[in-house]
Amino acid sequence: MNESTSHPLKLFNSLTRQQEVFTPVHEGEARVYTCGPTVYNYPHIGNMRAYVFADLLGRTLSWKGFKLTHVINITDVGHLTDDADDGEDKLEKAAAERAQSIWDIAKHYTEAYWDDIKALNIRQPAHWSIATDYVPQMIDYAKGIAEQHCYELDGGLYFDVSTIADYGSLARAATEDGEGRIDVVEGKRNAADFAIWRKTPEGETRQMEWDSPWGKGAPGWHLECSVMSEALLGLPFDIHTGGIDHREIHHPNEIAQNQAHSGCDHSGAHFWMHNNFLIDRAGKMSKSTGEFLRLQLLIDKGIHPLAYRLMCLQAHYRSELEFSWGNLVAALTRLKRIVMGIERLQERLASSQIAASQSEKSLHPKITEIRDQMDAAMSDDLNSCPVVPLLEHLLSLKKVDAAQRMDLLREMDLILGLDLETLTRVDLRLHPKAVSITQAEIEDKLDLRQQAKADKDFAAADAIRDELTAEGVELMDGDPLRWEWSISI
Repeated sequence: MNESTSHPLKLFNSLTRQQEVFTPVHEGEARVYTCGPTVYNYPHIGNMRAYVFADLLGRTLSWKGFKLTHVINITDVGHLTDDADDGEDKLEKAAAERAQSIWDIAKHYTEAYWDDIKALNIRQPAHWSIATDYVPQMIDYAKGIAEQHCYELDGGLYFDVSTIADYGSLARAATEDGEGRIDVVEGKRNAADFAIWRKTPEGETRQMEWDSPWGKGAPGWHLECSVMSEALLGLPFDIHTGGIDHREIHHPNEIAQNQAHSGCDHSGAHFWMHNNFLIDRAGKMSKSTGEFLRLQLLIDKGIHPLAYRLMCLQAHYRSELEFSWGNLVAALTRLKRIVMGIERLQERLASSQIAASQSEKSLHPKITEIRDQMDAAMSDDLNSCPVVPLLEHLLSLKKVDAAQRMDLLREMDLILGLDLETLTRVDLRLHPKAVSITQAEIEDKLDLRQQAKADKDFAAADAIRDELTAEGVELMDGDPLRWEWSISI
């Protein structure tokens, strides 16, 4: 389909706490920076919600006709264990605990994160910016703001937030409760002052450290994102995304650095957008407790990663999303039904050998209506919640031209990112780790059961069914797929 979208894209801007029409800095382009992971451990599925959201944003911008440049950073140095100004570097701590090279730790968990990105069908950004690749630029950046905005303590170079007017406006610290993760550091002028450069303590050697005018050490976490976003996107750029926890400290500190370095009062990005938490019954999930859910755990239980993506899309990115295994299994079931509907649509297309091009046939009013409703929803601050029901409605329109339905389905999936045209029910039938029986063994038993039924040995057929049921296999008589795993959580 070639029709342009008619609804202006409105996005919620955390800076103003209201929706605003997206107008790009550079006509026809959209430049987006997303705060990426600190690669000291595996990402949990709560972390990955941020990247599903950023991917939804990027896909929508592309669908709206903007040339997208998306940057996601990899923090492999500088992020402290408590997000404050004192304590151990997360990578250094992980390397010490595992008795491994910090570079090997970063490489391993970066690749694990990239595996999860691929499994969730998240598009590759234009740039993966690795923090350690930009340390010389970070030192130059710090030099440029040190005289007017920073001061030196024994622990390193600190940014004086009183030198920036309206510091912390993003967090609305004066009117809203913040995260309160700032620890007391002796000698700081203001409680909110933060480290630009952290010196290696006397008598210690870090695996990652560099020479600087303030001594051997490493950059602060906040400095990294300011430097990399400006280097790759220029200032100002369009949109900066991250989890809502970044809204309280990390992003206000980025903004302060951006204002200091540019000499302007702009925040660096025109829009600051934040996804809400994925929560469990105990509250916000955290890696710090060691109790977190990896995407691999879902796979081990027989749940396809795209079921988690669908679960995310069923909630607005700014609302809390409650995790439960029941919700996840329900999303998997819904995805299976959608895939079955698409397979039937593909069969209809193949059997009727439809060859008429879109230009040769006017669009059915229902197609135009559904597309407009999708456009209106996504233009309303990426409201993906109605889009999946719209897709299901599209599949149900048996009297509407199949080729037109397939064209619109492809377009909808450009936004949803569920890989619907190629995803099959067999793809969704993942082998649960706890189940010992193999798929080949299941197929062999089903062949025996079929022969038993043909021989009218129904007792033997029932015995095979009972045996497979005990192994967690759900039989589907009359279905070409024949069986699938019974997911029991």
